[in-house]
Amino acid sequence: MSETAAPRVLISSEDLQRRISELAAEIRATYDEGSHLTCIGVLKGAVFFMVDLLKQIDLPVVVDFFQTSSYQGAKEPGEVRIKNDVDTPVRGRDVLLIEDIVDTGHTLRTVLSLLEFRGARSVRLAALLDKHGAREVEVPIDFCGFRIDNVFVVGYGLDYEERYRNLPYIGVID
Repeated sequence: MSETAAPRVLISSEDLQRRISELAAEIRATYDEGSHLTCIGVLKGAVFFMVDLLKQIDLPVVVDFFQTSSYQGAKEPGEVRIKNDVDTPVRGRDVLLIEDIVDTGHTLRTVLSLLEFRGARSVRLAALLDKHGAREVEVPIDFCGFRIDNVFVVGYGLDYEERYRNLPYIGVID
């Protein structure tokens, strides 16, 4: 990957904000005032998306975060380590998991199953990007921003070696 060239714009800042507004409306239409909505962001990548999305959802929400990683040296995909768990109990609550990108699906399948196991009333997934060509296990995406090709993307929370997260657009490093 080139370290000197600026990433090529794949999804502009304007297109991101337009689609996030549409997703917020879809989410708002799904839940009613009586929903006990807990929104859980997957760190670090989902922070930008989560903030912009939740600012447009006029429902009372509880906000929390998950941070996961795959075990180093794992022989089987999908072996997930929880680095930071949620503080909020989810039993009996509607949970909206907010993720930046769904690629292989292994980590998200594990996290979604864990939230269901903990007794959440409902668990739905909002993902900014769906890299369906990289999928190894199916994961239901209830609210999807954009479906993209199997390319390496950065910006708007997504990084390459902790760089580029603060770009206001989704870009591709050639």
